[in-house]
Amino acid sequence: MTADDLLAPLDLAFWSIDSPEHPMHLGALGVFSADSPAAAAHAADLLAARAAAVPGLRMRIRDQWRPLGFGRAVRESDPDFDPAHHVRLHPSAADFQAEAGRLMECPLERGRPPWEAHVIPGENGGSSGNGENGGNGGSSFAVLFKFHHALADGLRALTLAAAVLDPMDVPAPRPRPAEPARGLLPDVRRLPGLLRGAVSDVGRALDIGASVAVSTLGVRSSSALTAEPTGTRRTAGVVLDLDDVHRVRKVVGGTVNDVLIALVAGALRRWLDERGDGSEGIRPRALIPVSQRRPRTAHPQGNRLSGYLIRLPVDDPDPLGRLAQVRTAMDRNKDAGPGRGAGAVALLADHVPALGHRLGGPLVGQAARLWFDILVTSVPLPGIGLKLGGNQVDEVFPYAPLAAGQSLAVAVSTYRGRVHYGLVADAEAVPDLDGFAHALTAEMETLITACGP
Repeated sequence: MTADDLLAPLDLAFWSIDSPEHPMHLGALGVFSADSPAAAAHAADLLAARAAAVPGLRMRIRDQWRPLGFGRAVRESDPDFDPAHHVRLHPSAADFQAEAGRLMECPLERGRPPWEAHVIPGENGGSSGNGENGGNGGSSFAVLFKFHHALADGLRALTLAAAVLDPMDVPAPRPRPAEPARGLLPDVRRLPGLLRGAVSDVGRALDIGASVAVSTLGVRSSSALTAEPTGTRRTAGVVLDLDDVHRVRKVVGGTVNDVLIALVAGALRRWLDERGDGSEGIRPRALIPVSQRRPRTAHPQGNRLSGYLIRLPVDDPDPLGRLAQVRTAMDRNKDAGPGRGAGAVALLADHVPALGHRLGGPLVGQAARLWFDILVTSVPLPGIGLKLGGNQVDEVFPYAPLAAGQSLAVAVSTYRGRVHYGLVADAEAVPDLDGFAHALTAEMETLITACGP
């Protein structure tokens, strides 16, 4: 066994808080144009055949409980890997989002490589998946990919999914130079550097802890964003024109991400008012994950995440005022960097022993609601179009894991000139998720109007 086989601390944390009531997998729903009635079955055959040749999809996670393991877990190749256990062809469905919500409820099997691909043929043309209309005017099918968060973060999941789609131009990773072998004791010449690093880590941990404590002061969120976990899931999708987002950005300034976050704030305000909960004084804390993964890394397994924490200005009635506040908060976070502040709690996982993650996992999972109120994450997609068996991917909706005690999570991607919001909610707590989806579309129109001709 090598050090790379061991599950990294953050991966182990995700593995430890996973439960049937709180599954820790992320997902993506791809909607394909179908060139024939047999396109979905052909796609399932292709996915199964290609999965067998992707080493990352053969990796399972095995717990270590022997005395020297101290609760660790290792990532290893499954000698009994069978793609048929992971790629499943379903009966036809009229609504891809409704089917995706049902499938997102189901935990992944922990004894096998923790991923699945569900192929769903469209019924009577199938739903486009965006929650705005009943079909895309032609035959279609969908593929829902599910990856456990301990196996992959958003970028790693994208790499694994792309490996089973039609070939695409992905730059090969640059190998890192091999590190020298380490003995049982550190080289005395490195002790000053190690000491400075330890002091820096302690300072960063204290800074993050203090920031988390401050972030809880004066917080007023909405009961619509919190709920006891039921294990049920509902999904919805929204498609916006990326040109509209750029138009707002050019008028107001900031980044595309600033506009996308402000859209969530405005949609929350509209949704809360329409359902009678009210938005007065509501400023929920949004966790914005930040990838720490280096491009072309030679060791892409696992999670490399930090984050920013901001207060969403839901209580501001001015759409441009909301965008300005989001932009200011994001600029402040970027100036401080992703290594500090209340959003960087994930970095502390590296300083917790494996047994601590095992024993404290359930408590950490339940503490998410004390840390933030809603997750808003961006998942980058390739700029080129994707295909499977000659069938073009028309839409891609990313799905984030839903934290225990929270009722709504938002993921967003841009693909082929359009913005795709993927919404995941506790189905019992948020029966009106489509209302929030419509609110996102209405908020985009409001921002465009506010920007003028």
